[in-house]
Amino acid sequence: MKLKIVAAIGVFGLTTTLFASNDAQNLFTSKCSMCHVTSMPQDRSKLVAPPLMGVMRHVKMSYPKKEDAVAFIVEYVQQPTKSKAVCMPQKIARFGLMPSQKGNITPQELQKVASWMFDNYPPSNFRGGMHGGMQQVNMMPKNKMKKKYNKRLTFEMIDTNKDGVISKKEFQLFQMKRMEQKINRMQQQMKKMKQQLQQQMKMQQNM
Repeated sequence: MKLKIVAAIGVFGLTTTLFASNDAQNLFTSKCSMCHVTSMPQDRSKLVAPPLMGVMRHVKMSYPKKEDAVAFIVEYVQQPTKSKAVCMPQKIARFGLMPSQKGNITPQELQKVASWMFDNYPPSNFRGGMHGGMQQVNMMPKNKMKKKYNKRLTFEMIDTNKDGVISKKEFQLFQMKRMEQKINRMQQQMKKMKQQLQQQMKMQQNM
């Protein structure tokens, strides 16, 4: 009987933990994932904000204890300032300072999300931004670095109403615009290839 009770308590505890984790992950998906992706895309120029694994790497470097890290995230997300930021200066230069998320997510929701992020990110195989191409970016002259960043996406490009929050509608409109631009580029390339082919055929006919 005792074994059954212990087993039942264990199953209940595991179920509760899984439910809390799923709830926090769902909150992150609905509130944060439009900007902070959970995996590194092949085309980094499409990033709107630093990926989650990089964010949590720097958070844990500054706040290795979970309690301190969660408290920092809850406070920073509501009142972000450059003096409190833990990311590298070039990240702020590229993406800008994170806008306050007051009104978009509650402190209680932030507690759940921050705890989930600390437990799951960065993944064990994450090497960090100082490996690979980041060193090359750091070695660029400042004027060239600024020019390169200006070609990439920023939070402000998607936040069209400038309220400091990217809504689902704004993100969908942004995706549609990007798709239209991609189609236009493909059409232009096809037109150019067609013109080149016609020129080659004319040259062959004149030979």
